[in-house]
Amino acid sequence: MTHTAPPHAALQEAALTWFEGLRDALCTTFEAIEDEARTSTGQPAGRFVRTAWQRPTEDGSPGGGGVISLLKGRVFEKVGVNVSTVFGTFSPEFRSHIPGAEQDPRFWASGISLVAHMCSPRVPAAHFNTRMLVTRQGWFGGGGDLTPLRLDTPEAIADAADLQAAFRAACDRHDPACYPRYKEWCDRYFYLPHRNEPRGAGGIFFDQHVSGDAAADLAFTQDVGRAFLDAFPRIVRRRMGEAWTPAEREALLVKRGRYVEFNLLYDRGTLFGLKTGGNVEAILMSLPPEVRWP
Repeated sequence: MTHTAPPHAALQEAALTWFEGLRDALCTTFEAIEDEARTSTGQPAGRFVRTAWQRPTEDGSPGGGGVISLLKGRVFEKVGVNVSTVFGTFSPEFRSHIPGAEQDPRFWASGISLVAHMCSPRVPAAHFNTRMLVTRQGWFGGGGDLTPLRLDTPEAIADAADLQAAFRAACDRHDPACYPRYKEWCDRYFYLPHRNEPRGAGGIFFDQHVSGDAAADLAFTQDVGRAFLDAFPRIVRRRMGEAWTPAEREALLVKRGRYVEFNLLYDRGTLFGLKTGGNVEAILMSLPPEVRWP
């Protein structure tokens, strides 16, 4: 089966290099935050542990793989920063869900995925991911958002505004129409319809981002990553020293239940990873280490 490769196919190496470089920058920054934190418990600063994995295929041919980078520390109760690059053929039942796959089921996908669950109820949890997918078509997707304990406190509102301003600036460098569209998409996507409530404080979400210039699409994705790298560590540093109560910690564990519900019921990335034979530990890295339902 032959076809003309989309322009994005020529950017595979550049995209993977960017995702790995962003991962390294995020891991270095988070470890520095762990070093800066004061603790009365004597708990040591957390460090990332990296675990490589290979994607299995039915016929034993190469299918790609990735690296899980996981830290459990005194600021970040659990944070994973994963990079994966997988390729092969979509299963027949999944092809209709992916643009270009019904005509040709072969694919290549690479991306970075981050989820941070914080020890302190005063520091919002965070999600971020960006990815590139190539079938007979090529595009970028991703986004990021915050999940504070409560949405209506002045602190949560300020933190959300900080991240939104960073994402808006990144979008505006490319197309000012992107930010309001991707912000609204985030609000609509990260929503729990069975509870009639948002998952968190919002951010941006986008998929099938194609401007007609593949290099510009990669540059846009890079700027979104830089925006998160700039804003989220600043938010963590601003909140990590604030005192909190056992009642707030209990409420945080219940709030995390909402996060679990969304990721297992609605999250596209979870479905994509499971349907393409991804590493289960990497896919479910997003789940918090402790959670409670009332």
